[in-house]
Amino acid sequence: MRAQVGDWLIVEGLTDASSRRQGQIVTVDHADGSPPYWVQWLGDDHSSLVFPGPDARVEAHPVHHDTPGGAGPGRS
Repeated sequence: MRAQVGDWLIVEGLTDASSRRQGQIVTVDHADGSPPYWVQWLGDDHSSLVFPGPDARVEAHPVHHDTPGGAGPGRS
């Protein structure tokens, strides 16, 4: 899995479709785009460090000027 800041991380529930979560990747620590990623989740604006599992996928989206980027929580 590879991602860049501004991409969307989609996590689908393997057994329950209602557990789907979507968030925007705000920090990628590795130059090759590999996980983990800091993700700001839609709905509650909570940010967390995510190690995506087999139920996750990345959707590429361009970075907009109003998109949070760079430093995630506790980052500088």
